[in-house]
Amino acid sequence: MPDRPEIVCICGSARFVDEMRAANRDLTFAGVIVVAPGEVETGAAGELLTGEQQAALGALHLRKIDLADRVLVVNPGGYIGESTRREIAYAHATGKPVAFTDPVRPDSA
Repeated sequence: MPDRPEIVCICGSARFVDEMRAANRDLTFAGVIVVAPGEVETGAAGELLTGEQQAALGALHLRKIDLADRVLVVNPGGYIGESTRREIAYAHATGKPVAFTDPVRPDSA
């Protein structure tokens, strides 16, 4: 038995926030430590995030991948967006196993 629970980093498009929450819940009940994207779509006053803020959040998510034992991509319908593709490439480059909730669409990979 490992001395700590498995750590899984969830990746996916912000459009799938409900699906990512469900995956987080299911993994948590299975005894997994889950790290997931921050759910920050707007700034404090409701304005859109700046490019600098988006870049900072993207870099932070890569650090979450560093902490994880593996990555789970939540991709209903096989969709994978640009940011998620970057995260998958990073996970592969760092030797992290990557799994998907749905088969990847050829036009999305």
